[in-house]
Amino acid sequence: MVEGSRKWHEKLPFALLGYRTTVRTSVGATPYSLVYGTEVVIPAEVEIPSLRIVAEAKIEDDEWVKTRLKQLSLIDEKRLAAVCHGQLYQKRMARAYNKNVRPKSLKWVSKY
Repeated sequence: MVEGSRKWHEKLPFALLGYRTTVRTSVGATPYSLVYGTEVVIPAEVEIPSLRIVAEAKIEDDEWVKTRLKQLSLIDEKRLAAVCHGQLYQKRMARAYNKNVRPKSLKWVSKY
């Protein structure tokens, strides 16, 4: 990484990669997977192939295309699941917040 605050623009791609590939608690998925329908291949996996990369490398082109189309057809399902997960998360957060709220009655006082 680059030292110093003047070269923040050189650190930005790494920060964005981290943000886009981290699972969000509110939706239960990564932003990358919700957009593209599959998990990202990080640069380290290109240099040192993971099991997923090795398995995909042995697939022929037409089979890979079929698999990819199947993944893309499921993307709407993933997005819908993320929306449902987000709504449940919001309800849980509201319930936790409201548990600590104490209702108070307000009395209107007129000076006249």
